[in-house]
Amino acid sequence: MDKIKIVTDSTADLPKEVVEKYNIDVLRLLVNFGQETYTDGLDINLKQLLNKMENSNIFPTTTQFNPQKFVQCYKKYLSEGYKILSIHLSSKMSGTYQSACIAKSMLQTDDIVVIDSQNVTSGLGLLVMKACRLREEGLSIKEIEKEILNTIPHVKSVLAFETLDNLVKGGRLSKTAGIIGNILGIKPILTVEDGEMKVKNKVRGSKKAVRLIVDTLEKLKTNGKEPIVLLHVENKDILEILRNKLDENNNYFIECEVGCVVGVHAGPRACGVFFIEDY
Repeated sequence: MDKIKIVTDSTADLPKEVVEKYNIDVLRLLVNFGQETYTDGLDINLKQLLNKMENSNIFPTTTQFNPQKFVQCYKKYLSEGYKILSIHLSSKMSGTYQSACIAKSMLQTDDIVVIDSQNVTSGLGLLVMKACRLREEGLSIKEIEKEILNTIPHVKSVLAFETLDNLVKGGRLSKTAGIIGNILGIKPILTVEDGEMKVKNKVRGSKKAVRLIVDTLEKLKTNGKEPIVLLHVENKDILEILRNKLDENNNYFIECEVGCVVGVHAGPRACGVFFIEDY
């Protein structure tokens, strides 16, 4: 049986208990405020980030790892006899995946598998959790790779945003699409599709946003093996209603708060779900 190490980046927004349970190596990306640089989740937390953004004229940027960082990480595990499964945020959102691919080519080994999740935050996190479960079931690294690649198109998301300003400022959404988020009382509903953030719908008010999210879950159905991830950025209004709805429907779910890199682009008061549909 393959001895497999699973590596991801901090945009997976995995709960600490999941990281510890499966011994996942999470490479933490960087957040830059002008000349100041912070390590995601170590030097700065989400509350500090949002407070800093509210009180600063500088819009923060995020930084991917260079290939050498991946080389250092991979070398360590290869020397310990591991094969490495490295799953990262969408290549359309960051150069992190490309850096990992360059590192693999520099090491000239077939014992590293690098996967473009075509997703971000809990969409990436769900794929990482599934890879861990498959590893526990005794699948080889190639078998896990095949399963994850087959799963990628079935990772679904429905996300309600208070505003789309940060997604536009961070280059994750076009200015034209971002106009919707500035209409008073309108909740933009987004999804991650083909590796990019896309506007799915728009509704008026929190209750209608929750209804749309729940309707999507009921229509598509979940696979039942991985949890629904209830993701939030300090949005108690939608979070509480959505949590109660998931409980009422006996859904298997966990709650996650976004990390700082994702928080830069999400901004305050975002909430929604990621899940793997039944297929």
